[in-house]
Amino acid sequence: MERDYPLAKVRNFGIIAHIDAGKTTTSERILYYTGEIHKIGEVHEGETTTDWMEQERERGITITAAAITCFWNKTDLPDRTKKETKYRFNIIDTPGHIDFTVEVKRSLRVLDGAVVVFDGVAGVEPQSETNWRYADEGNVPRICFINKLDRTGGSFERSFQSILNRLNKNAVRMQLPIGEEDKFEGVIDLLKMKAFFFEGEMGGTIVEKEIPAEYLESAKKYRNELVEKIVERDEKLMNEYFEGKVPPVDVLKKLLREACLKVEIVPVFTGSALKNKGVQLVLDAVVDYLPSPLDIPPIKGIDPNTDQIIERHADDSEPFSALAFKLQSDPFVGQLTFFRVYSGTLEAGSYIYNVTSGKKERLGRIVRLQADKREEVKKVFAGEIAAAVGLKEAKTSDTFCDENHPIILERIKFMEPVISLRIEPKTKADQEKMGFALKRLSDEDPTFKVVADSETGETVIKGMGELQLEIMVDRMKREFGVEANVGKPQVAYKETIQGSADAEHKYIKQSGGKGQYGHVRITIKPLEPLVLAEGKKIPKNIHREEEFEFIDSIKGGVIPNEFIPAVEKGVKEAMERGIVAGYKMVNVSCELTFGSYHDVDSSEIAYKIAASQAFQDAAKRAKPVILEPIMKVEVVTPDKFMGDITGHLSSKRAVIDGMSERGMNKVIDAKVPLAEMFSYVTTLRSMSEGRASYTMEFDHYEAVPPNVATTIIEARK
Repeated sequence: MERDYPLAKVRNFGIIAHIDAGKTTTSERILYYTGEIHKIGEVHEGETTTDWMEQERERGITITAAAITCFWNKTDLPDRTKKETKYRFNIIDTPGHIDFTVEVKRSLRVLDGAVVVFDGVAGVEPQSETNWRYADEGNVPRICFINKLDRTGGSFERSFQSILNRLNKNAVRMQLPIGEEDKFEGVIDLLKMKAFFFEGEMGGTIVEKEIPAEYLESAKKYRNELVEKIVERDEKLMNEYFEGKVPPVDVLKKLLREACLKVEIVPVFTGSALKNKGVQLVLDAVVDYLPSPLDIPPIKGIDPNTDQIIERHADDSEPFSALAFKLQSDPFVGQLTFFRVYSGTLEAGSYIYNVTSGKKERLGRIVRLQADKREEVKKVFAGEIAAAVGLKEAKTSDTFCDENHPIILERIKFMEPVISLRIEPKTKADQEKMGFALKRLSDEDPTFKVVADSETGETVIKGMGELQLEIMVDRMKREFGVEANVGKPQVAYKETIQGSADAEHKYIKQSGGKGQYGHVRITIKPLEPLVLAEGKKIPKNIHREEEFEFIDSIKGGVIPNEFIPAVEKGVKEAMERGIVAGYKMVNVSCELTFGSYHDVDSSEIAYKIAASQAFQDAAKRAKPVILEPIMKVEVVTPDKFMGDITGHLSSKRAVIDGMSERGMNKVIDAKVPLAEMFSYVTTLRSMSEGRASYTMEFDHYEAVPPNVATTIIEARK
């Protein structure tokens, strides 16, 4: 079976934005204009295609990233019906709400490009910045779409300036709007120097006209800026340009594409998805400026046999490699495992080798998704995104590959949860189903964790925010039929040390027969960032994890090698229990410096207990502190409530970072402890007659003040 679309004509991209910027409305327009749907569903009516979960339709927000495959012919072609001129788009519509930011992070990891949507009234918002940072981390090429220009307060120029000031100074205007707010009519293409209007049913007919006279001067000015930004990348063209010779449009486009692929220039487009203006030209821009799988560098991974870095190219003839980036429970077919193929091909019915778990599974079916509908495919090729049906062992971030040519691709890193809830089943029948439901939900979302409280035996669920946990409990009820009682949200505190200390402990037990003997001396200190010289590896005696480091400095075999892992295990178990208030300890470096052993009595359990006791002893003397999550909060409020809101935030231990204006409103940026933010939405509404709103996302952990620490410790007793 041959590939139906050449790789150069494939675009894998995501649609990302702050909540309520109009991502899902834009996705609906894309499906309509690409012929995938014949009736447009609106978010406010709860009828969209990509928001297919009941909770998404009720709340009017996107919760899970939806994958869509569709096809596009550029608008400037004389005949747009030909299959051979079409491009295949694999699109992921991601959530904007901060509690589901994991969906954006993992989607950007497997996509080649992104369309970043902005609200034309608000411009850059907090989640826009977070998503932009994720895209920067992955060096993902992107184009911007300033949406909602038809809204009262919509301003292309103000939104564009916010992109320059807060995201990337190399953003360039590709278009200008013709009118704004209720007078928004169309757009001016600054490369072609033409005006475009969107007429007929759903704006499906694009009409090209000359630029209206009143916009000509500003269009010329901004075109010069755009051309200058493009030609400065080519010395010969730049010299010719300053001599008065302007390169033709196709040459400018080629240069701009090269710059966009290197994230050296970010093109900015505009329109209104709701009013059906401008979306088709953004799809043209996806073809023109976003990469195909051939344009991105080969994926790097580790050969598990040699530990060497190896590469895989987007080529069907190379050995198969793919990354699982999302699991989803499907009511009709069971577990779906979404994966991105980086090299080689995979056929339905064959066996898939999961190098991460070391297991093989038979791959029954492969499907391509158009949101809630699915199309079965017999084979997937390099550069494609698809979903496997019924893989039982696969987890997010697992690598699938050819067993004879193994490679482990870099895992997707997820943030630790900052909030928790106690949960208990209502009946005995619910109890049996709850464990299964929670496992499935935590497999789907790596920021959703389930733990058993060892002291009380209760089940605790953890996540990134109240909304996420609320929706998980709701999904348990709807999808798995589990009724549960939940407690109040709790902050996920942590503990750490601010000083260093050493300790020695001997665990000796003699009680007839074989005794127990374990003896260790350890030194602990705060964990420092690891800096390795180019090409250097972590020394073999250091075991490094994200929030913990274990250094084996035993010389001369004073503790036999087989007992060293037990020492590390004992330290980690003590860290789980904490020292100050029983919260997990993080960011600790522990060095095993000395010890002794007994020929007969030494055992793993003895060293584990000795290490645990030594750690507790050392940690008590190493200035232990409680850490709390600090949130980045943005409040948007009418001017008259500004004083009350800032005063109230200050009473919540907030640090006000700055204040600015956004249209008719004031914006307050602050860092506030999560513990102070529960039920803030109710307070904010009553303080502002329901007119202020806020967004909140995790920023960092920091030590709690002594008076707050005392309260936390008392509450744990």
